[in-house]
Amino acid sequence: MLAAACQMFLGKTEAEIAHIALETLEGHQRAIMAHMTVEEIYKDRQKFSEQVFKVASSDLVNMGISVVSYTLKDIHDDQDYLHSLGKARTAQVQKDARIGEAEAKRDAGIREAKAKQEKVSAQYLSEIEMAKAQRDYELKKAAYDIEVNTRRAQADLAYQLQVAKTKQQIEEQRVQVQVVERAQQVAVQEQEIARREKELEARVRKPAEAERYKLERLAEAEKSQLIMQAEAEAESVRMRGEAEAFAIGARARAEAEQMAKKAEAFQLYQEAAQLDMLLEKLPQVAEEISGPLTSANKITLVSSGGGAMGAAKVTGEVLDILSRLPESVERLTGVSISQVNHKPLRTA
Repeated sequence: MLAAACQMFLGKTEAEIAHIALETLEGHQRAIMAHMTVEEIYKDRQKFSEQVFKVASSDLVNMGISVVSYTLKDIHDDQDYLHSLGKARTAQVQKDARIGEAEAKRDAGIREAKAKQEKVSAQYLSEIEMAKAQRDYELKKAAYDIEVNTRRAQADLAYQLQVAKTKQQIEEQRVQVQVVERAQQVAVQEQEIARREKELEARVRKPAEAERYKLERLAEAEKSQLIMQAEAEAESVRMRGEAEAFAIGARARAEAEQMAKKAEAFQLYQEAAQLDMLLEKLPQVAEEISGPLTSANKITLVSSGGGAMGAAKVTGEVLDILSRLPESVERLTGVSISQVNHKPLRTA
């Protein structure tokens, strides 16, 4: 490339070199434009630039010039054809832009509604999942709580059981200690009792046994004496009882004979005998009637103004009561004392 450049541009200025390069590019540019329409050049500038760069680069390389980049700055014409084409294109573009914007807004609204729907659905699904998760959490938590409470209750019961066992062991040990202490106390007491028994035997029991032997002998003698006295008294009582029994029997026989005689007399004399018995009992009746008066400490008499006063009044009251005895006897026994008195005696 350096040799070609020296051959082509030796003795030329930079402006001349630039002019030659520009004309070469313009020539290749016109050649490519001849194979493309204006609309293609205007619409597809990238394709036009690539073709120009490809053809011009190979030609300029042969001249010793390397093309680094080729860019179209602007495309225009003297008749404003490209400008008018640009307006139509601009209008189409604006139309397409408005349509695209409307479609974009429509699609955006649809997508937004769909997004909102999906959002709501997702929110509902999320809430459902959250509710399910909350439910699962509550269920698992309840199960865990039950397990924890069960373990805690088991631990508490185990602790209480251990405490009870420990207390029981302590109590058993305390009881064992008390038993040992009691056994030691009993042993000490037994030793003390043995010592006191020996002391008692030395100081009291032997003299007491001698005294007891003496008292036993005296008691036996007294017992013998009492037995003899009791036997004598029993014999005396027996003889006295036999005498009293004989006397009672004799008295009973005498009374029986008397009653038999009275019965015979009752059969012989009947009402007279009855009267005799009544008259015999009348003093006793009078005694029983006046008995309460003899035990009275004070007697108060109330008088209506006539009749006897003082002791005469009391005597009169007693005599009045006695005068009514025949009537009472007649009502009780059916026997009239006054009638019996006037009837003749009948013999059998």
